[in-house]
Amino acid sequence: MRTFFKQSVHLLQQPHGRKVLTIASFVLPILLWCAVSYLPFVWHPKVLVEEAGGVDYFAPGMLVDREEFATQVEAMQSGHLALPVGTPANPIYLPAPHEVAKALYTGFTTPPAQRGAPWLHESLWHSIKIIFWGFFLSSLVGVPLGILAGTYTLFGRLSEPFIEFFRYLPAPAFGALAVAVLGIYDGPKIAIIFIGTFFQQVLIVANTTRKLDKTIIEAARTLGTKGVQLITKVMLPGILPDLYRDLRILLGWAWTYLIVAELIGTSSGITFFITQQARYQHFENVYAAIIIIGVIGFGSDLLLEKLGRKFFAWDQNQKRA
Repeated sequence: MRTFFKQSVHLLQQPHGRKVLTIASFVLPILLWCAVSYLPFVWHPKVLVEEAGGVDYFAPGMLVDREEFATQVEAMQSGHLALPVGTPANPIYLPAPHEVAKALYTGFTTPPAQRGAPWLHESLWHSIKIIFWGFFLSSLVGVPLGILAGTYTLFGRLSEPFIEFFRYLPAPAFGALAVAVLGIYDGPKIAIIFIGTFFQQVLIVANTTRKLDKTIIEAARTLGTKGVQLITKVMLPGILPDLYRDLRILLGWAWTYLIVAELIGTSSGITFFITQQARYQHFENVYAAIIIIGVIGFGSDLLLEKLGRKFFAWDQNQKRA
């Protein structure tokens, strides 16, 4: 074990060590998924019927429990009837990796099976717009309030206790109220993203603002800087790298509210696609849609990380992020 940790530390110190470990963190779960899917002795609780034999309710392509299949085999042997034939299989809700990979491809190239249903890319684009507007409006209000709360003690003590209270209220609880006020379409969905990130955002930005070196603020005030200039010329430039990193994290929180938000009012976006595919037991499409959400979220975070290193090259925290 000690040797393993030494090798891990040595790998992290290598130029490409972090990339190797990042790739491994994805490869290992995929290998486990492959083992569960393709190795019958790992976990295959079902049997896929290939030939029904003398069992009247069996049919080719049917999934049955292993115990039930074994019972019917014994019954057919006792009755000197044709034996059913089957192969070990997983439940329908656990498709193999190649089935999900195929669904990823066909989702963008094949029209939906249900008439009038949106394409996968249309559903994704709709969800991305919900995320964008919800988080944009949240940041438009939350960032200035957070900076004010972190800069001025009076404003912080006046606003933060209520925000602390409100952030514990689950955003989906306001779904019915949002529908009543904003209608059944995209308005309440954007509102849920807003509520889910706004209150957290104010508190996090306020905390980041308070971490700014006090000597910088005192020097600015000594030189006569106050009011709006203190915010725009001192506070905002001083916290900008950390603020950028905070917004990256909060954007990930916005994605976690997406599925719940899109269930409010009329179903839409990627949530509608997932629920429709699950209803018809096309679970390979469900997994494909979930993976796409992760790819878009993770990919956008990596892009923002690289942009942060470029925009704030002087900040050591950006280099370590």
